[in-house]
Amino acid sequence: MKRFALSGLAVILVAAATVIAGEVELEGVKCVVAPKPATEGKSADYKEGKVYFCCGGCAGKFASNPDKFAVNANQQLVATKQYEQKACPMSGGDVNPEITSTVAGTKVAFCCNGCKSKVDSAEDEASALKIVFNDKAFKKAFAKAEAK
Repeated sequence: MKRFALSGLAVILVAAATVIAGEVELEGVKCVVAPKPATEGKSADYKEGKVYFCCGGCAGKFASNPDKFAVNANQQLVATKQYEQKACPMSGGDVNPEITSTVAGTKVAFCCNGCKSKVDSAEDEASALKIVFNDKAFKKAFAKAEAK
């Protein structure tokens, strides 16, 4: 009986997640754990939003150590428009909408060319991601998007 009740609860949770996930555009969005397309069927709550995975295995890896995947999860929250940029990720200052770079497919604005050059001169995309979407920069520059 207990197993039946837990199975029913799991079905309800997946159905609810699917309804909520339907509001998020996942085209071009990668799994937080693996470099594969994210799907609506696999997600987890994260920072007042949802992050999406390619499979249950990746969802399990994230659940066991979300801090390990925080940079990718933060970027995905912005890519899925659940969070929006409010300030420069480097300085925390006002952004100049004309000074931008694209980091892992996500457009990011900066306050000045000095901040932009720190990201543009990163060794590779993974390094640029860490600069812009680490927890400290994310908290400084991004906020939950207001419901429209």
